[in-house]
Amino acid sequence: MSVIKVKELSVFAGSQRLLGPVSFQVAAQGTLVIMGETGAGKSLIAQAILGTLPGALRAEGAISINGRRVDTLGSVEHARLWGREIATLPQEPWRSLGPLMVSWRQVAETHHHIGGLAWGAAHAGTASDYSALGLEGAEPRLPGQLSGGMAQRVAFAAATAGRSPILLADEPTKGLDSSRQVRVIDLLKQVPNSGGTLLAITHEVPVAEALGGAIVVLRQDQVVEQGATADVLANPQAAYTKALLAADPRAWPKSPTSPPGDAILSARNLSVARGDRVLIEDFNLTLRAGERLAILGPSGIGKTTLLDTLAGLIAPHRGSVARHRSLGRHAIQKLYQDPPSAFPQHVNLGQNLRDVARLHGALWDQVLAFLDSLQLHPGLLGRRPDEVSGGELQRLSIARALIVGPKVLLADEPTSRLDPITQKTTLDLIAEIARKQGIAVILVTHNPEIAGKWAA
Repeated sequence: MSVIKVKELSVFAGSQRLLGPVSFQVAAQGTLVIMGETGAGKSLIAQAILGTLPGALRAEGAISINGRRVDTLGSVEHARLWGREIATLPQEPWRSLGPLMVSWRQVAETHHHIGGLAWGAAHAGTASDYSALGLEGAEPRLPGQLSGGMAQRVAFAAATAGRSPILLADEPTKGLDSSRQVRVIDLLKQVPNSGGTLLAITHEVPVAEALGGAIVVLRQDQVVEQGATADVLANPQAAYTKALLAADPRAWPKSPTSPPGDAILSARNLSVARGDRVLIEDFNLTLRAGERLAILGPSGIGKTTLLDTLAGLIAPHRGSVARHRSLGRHAIQKLYQDPPSAFPQHVNLGQNLRDVARLHGALWDQVLAFLDSLQLHPGLLGRRPDEVSGGELQRLSIARALIVGPKVLLADEPTSRLDPITQKTTLDLIAEIARKQGIAVILVTHNPEIAGKWAA
């Protein structure tokens, strides 16, 4: 019997079809990987199964869990399944973590209240989780004090602490360095190995390869190919699947460069800190106009804090950051690792971009040109941030930063939610604009292949 069965699932925004129809099933001890185009509806599938689609969207079709129809359940009945029958690791970890509760407590309470462990066992289970995920030191911190990768791992620990037999993992390795990706993948594989069922959404080919099981490939809201993961990836039949594999960063050519210009931003003997915790010490940098640099390093080491310090958002712990006198107030723009936190949630995207364009004297035609170059349909502008995919919101944040006309772009994992094809196209576009306009870019990435191929 299938544990999860999805039949003719479609998702609509008004009369516009965003997804489907899509059909698949996952057996007990099975793994299904959903992979495909950014904005094709991968996360919508998970939200429809969980009953958490945004209010402006509606689903049609049939969804069953353990033989029981769940698409007909009310919100209260649906919520009773969460954590006990089905758990989720959402694409945006901060959406699943309480902002006012320290991370350790959130995981321990899940072990106790959902997993049914006594408090002593719940604390021991949490300690084991933190050790397995490399989270030592994160115990007393609030979610807002965690790096993106650390928040992702805390959310993973909380999602799995209740021992739910079904886990939906939406981009579970997003923003993690390669060693921690391997660790999380090993933990995900334990779900089917221990009798559970795993549905994983990813845009990363190596993650799909490692998880195995079956795969569904989506493009333009439709299934273009499905079958055993190993067979599909080794011998793809659909043209899009072939293109997806060919766009893996491991196959990218070296990005073209041009000679850099004058020095515009420098750091001298810089130390950066969050609170009283020093993360990076004695950092030196001279950044020149048109230059592209990449910063690699494990999650939690301080990469985001370094960018915030270079942007002037937080003060240096020690040392100094100097801007060239030609840089205006808004000449340094930052692309945030988690774009939902950088968009007002109750303002539609079109209004947000119009406000930015008006404040910075940009023509609306220029804004539309940026959207077109980033493969974003203008129809998205009528929606709120929670009504578009993570990849679409990530590209919208790039367009918004470019509207300002920056001279320095600090890009914190700017394509972590994008499929390989869109990721390459987007980074190629940023490189092209940087060359033409003399924009200096510092790219934070967890992928050494991207760093080596893209940085100048």
